[in-house]
Amino acid sequence: MNVEDKKTKVNKKNKKMTLWGLLWPMLIETVLFMMLGMVDVFILSRFDDLAASSVNTANQAVSVVTIVFTVISGAGGILITQYLGAEKRKEASRTAALSIVLQLVTGLAVSAVLLIFSGPVLELIGAKGNVLEFAGQYLSIVGGFLFLQALLSSMAVIIRSHGKTKLPMLVTVGMNLVNTLLDVIFVLGLFGLPKMGIFGVALATVISRVAGAVVLAVILFRTVERPSCFRLLRPFPAKDILLFIKVGVPAALETFLYNLSQLVITSIVLNCMTEQELIAKTYIQMITVFFYIFSVSIGQASQILIGHLVGAGKYDDAYRQGLRAYGAALTFAMLASCAGILLRVQLISVFFFFFAVIAIASQILMINVFLELGRTTNLVLIASLRGTGDVLYPTVCAVFSNWVLSVGGSYLLAVVFGMGIYGLWLATIADECFRGALMVIRWRSGKWRKKSLAMAK
Repeated sequence: MNVEDKKTKVNKKNKKMTLWGLLWPMLIETVLFMMLGMVDVFILSRFDDLAASSVNTANQAVSVVTIVFTVISGAGGILITQYLGAEKRKEASRTAALSIVLQLVTGLAVSAVLLIFSGPVLELIGAKGNVLEFAGQYLSIVGGFLFLQALLSSMAVIIRSHGKTKLPMLVTVGMNLVNTLLDVIFVLGLFGLPKMGIFGVALATVISRVAGAVVLAVILFRTVERPSCFRLLRPFPAKDILLFIKVGVPAALETFLYNLSQLVITSIVLNCMTEQELIAKTYIQMITVFFYIFSVSIGQASQILIGHLVGAGKYDDAYRQGLRAYGAALTFAMLASCAGILLRVQLISVFFFFFAVIAIASQILMINVFLELGRTTNLVLIASLRGTGDVLYPTVCAVFSNWVLSVGGSYLLAVVFGMGIYGLWLATIADECFRGALMVIRWRSGKWRKKSLAMAK
C-alpha cells in the first residue's frame, strides 16, 4: 500500500467517527454508571438506613482503589487510538492484550487485599461500630470480585478506542437492569427468598458485573480483536509497560491529588460553615453535576478522535477538533448554568424547603456560572491534551492550582476571612478558571504536537 492509499484509508476511517456519534452513547453510559451506585443505596434504604449508609462508606474505599484501574485503561486507550490512527494495527492489538492482562493481574491483587483486609481498610477511613460491620460484609464480597470491574474498564476502553461507543453503553444498560432487578428481589425478599439486606446488594452487584464482563468479552473478541492478540505478548513487551507508566501515572496522580485536596478542603471548612451552608453545599453539588456531565462525555469523545488524528499525523485537524469540542461543551454548560440561575429557587425546593438553605444555595448558583466556565475548559481541553499524549503538563498545573488556589484559598477566604461557603466557592472558581486559562494557552501553543506516542509513518 503506497502513502496516498494509506492516507485515503485513514481519512475514510476518521470520517466514520464523528464527535456526536461518539458522544451520545458515552453520555448515556456516564449517567447510567452514576445511577448504578445510587440504586444500590436507594433500594437498601428501604431495608435499613444504616445499611445504606454503610454501603456508601464501602464504596468510598472502592473508588480509591479503582484509580489503579484508571491508570491502565486510560493509558491503553490513548495508546490504542494513536496506533490506530497511525495504521499500526499490530501495535494496537498488542496494547489491547497487554491492557487486559495488566488489569486482570492488578484486579486480582486488589481483590485479594480487599477480601482479606476489608476491616482494616474501612477502619482507616473512619468506619466504626455497626457501620464497620455492615460495610465490611459488603466490601469483602464486592471487593473480592473487583477484578471484574478492572476487566470491564479495560475492555470497554478498547472497544471505545475503535469508535464503537454504543456497544459498551448497551452493556451498561443491561448491567443496570440486572443489578436493579436483583437488588429488589434479594433485598426485599421476593419470590419466597429471604430478605438478604447488604449481602443481597453485594450479590446483585457481583452477578451484574459477571454478566457484563462475559458479554463485553464476547463483543470485544467478535468486533475489534481476536483471542489470538495475546500471542503478541510473546516475547513480553517490557517497553510497552514503560509507555503505560508514562501515560497513565500522571493522569492517575492528577485524579488522586485532586480527590485528596477535596478531602483536605472538607476538613478545613467543616467547622467554619453553618449547618444551613453544609446542607446547601450538598444539594448544589447534586444539581450542578448535570451542568457538567455533558462536558465529561464530550471530553472523552474528543480524546478518542484526537488520538486517531494525532496518530495519523493530522495535527491541524486535531487542533480544530479540540476547539470544536470545547465550543460545544462550553455552550451547553453556560446554557445549563443560566437556566440554573433562572430556576434556582425551584431547583433547590425540590430537595429542601427551609428558606435559609434556599437563600444560600440560590446565591451560590448565581456565581457558579464562573465555576462551570473553568470546569468545562478543564474537562474538555485536558482530555484533548491527553489524546495527543501530552499528559504531564495538565498534571503539573493541577497540582499547583489545586493546592495553592483551591486548598490555600479555601482556608484564607472561608476560615481566615470568615466567608464560609462563599469563600469556598470563590476559591474553587479561582482554581478552575486559572487552570482553564493555562489549558487554553497550552492548546493554542501547539506544543502538544511534539508529544505523539505513535507517529504516523
